[in-house]
Amino acid sequence: MKSCVLTITILFLLVGCGKKTRVSAPTTAGAKTQEGLASWYGKGDGYHGKRTANGERFDRNKLTAAHYSLAFGTEVRVTNKNNGKKVVVRINDRYPIETLRKGRIIDLSYKAAQILDMIRDGVVPVILEVLSEPNDSS
Repeated sequence: MKSCVLTITILFLLVGCGKKTRVSAPTTAGAKTQEGLASWYGKGDGYHGKRTANGERFDRNKLTAAHYSLAFGTEVRVTNKNNGKKVVVRINDRYPIETLRKGRIIDLSYKAAQILDMIRDGVVPVILEVLSEPNDSS
């Protein structure tokens, strides 16, 4: 019995010693704005025409975006902090955890990125403003 308890204690200690990468999702509950980095996708990367996380086909020429936690159908205004340009997009996709780990809060369609004039930069600082959520009556 003593050796079993000792073995379990050692295992817990070893598990606790491993390097842990903590990633926190952007807070969205009740939040109407977020600041962070935006990237884009949809040209030359194989996503055009594939199914998004909500089941529709991704069209790089539509004003859509991937977000880690906002509800599908949420409309957000994205402002490029470098130049002040704005675009309204609808959330229809999710992005992988690796994107969140890089500090990015939204992944925009190619068309949205064109409007924000961020194609060449690839990643820019942005402000997100939630305009409407799917269950809003506004």
